[in-house]
Amino acid sequence: MELFEAGQQAIPVTILTGFLGAGKTTLLNRMLNGSHGLRVAVLVNDFGSINIDTELIVGVEDNAISLANGCVCCTIRDDLVETIEEVIARPEKPEYILLEASGVADPSGIAMTFAIPTFRDRIRLDSIISIVDSEQIFEDANNPYLTMLKLQQIGFSDMVILNKVDLVDEEQLQRVKDWINNKMRRVRMVEAVQCDVPLEILLAVGRFDPQQLVEANNGHHHEPTDHGHEFSTWSFETDKPISLDALNEMVKKRLPGNIYRCKGVVYAAEEPVRRVVLQVVGRRSDVSLDEEWGDTQPRTKIVAIGAFGSIDPDMLTAEFNACIIEKIGFPQN
Repeated sequence: MELFEAGQQAIPVTILTGFLGAGKTTLLNRMLNGSHGLRVAVLVNDFGSINIDTELIVGVEDNAISLANGCVCCTIRDDLVETIEEVIARPEKPEYILLEASGVADPSGIAMTFAIPTFRDRIRLDSIISIVDSEQIFEDANNPYLTMLKLQQIGFSDMVILNKVDLVDEEQLQRVKDWINNKMRRVRMVEAVQCDVPLEILLAVGRFDPQQLVEANNGHHHEPTDHGHEFSTWSFETDKPISLDALNEMVKKRLPGNIYRCKGVVYAAEEPVRRVVLQVVGRRSDVSLDEEWGDTQPRTKIVAIGAFGSIDPDMLTAEFNACIIEKIGFPQN
């Protein structure tokens, strides 16, 4: 797959954006494991103190860089600049950079970072892709801040992937399309299941228009905003085994509804050799088997994100601690 013209020097960058749980890491894994033959550097931003998404990236252990405990569009923007400087100064420079933004990030702030004079002629913003959860997009519709954030993520992108269309009917899908079209102009939308989109429309497409940065600056001065005033996070870690039955019951029956997103890797008593991945988006939850732990010490790591002031850390810690058991493994039938 030929992606670049001969002599091209600036390293292209693609930003993946979208609200919590839309499918950014799924798309990132598809892009990384596609047939492109590129040396790719991956930057993963997570709002929580534990970067779970880095744990879930497949096949790029040495080239995946975590940017945790803040958002690269605001509070840890300087960290992003320093990280990019380090990446492009490597003896073996990457041929492509993929940045998975936090689910609460405003992509305009990230895009402006790539436009600073330091990076001129060294990197170029190739595209911004927004992933939309077709089933959950209207959750929290009564929250004007979240609605505006989702619109910012969609509006500043070059292409919108309507993900998880298999979970909605035609009426809901058309409602999503109409809502986006009524709010935005000339939005490119692609329907997908599990972010299964052709690589040719994702990498080195040159869709980003620098005029967007000019318009963003003229429209409003982007002051860094601490999302900590809008969202709260909680994290949990243990090296003791977790009961999957207890975890499933707790997530379905007792996990508070004001948690927008909960995700993590679990050291399960029933499957001690393999990682278990926990994914909670709104009212939808999934607990699934993943790859073997291998040489990695088994350890449960979980992060939750909710509205500011809505998370009771002591209650959550107690609920997850109650899922811990001492006995590992069960007899196989």
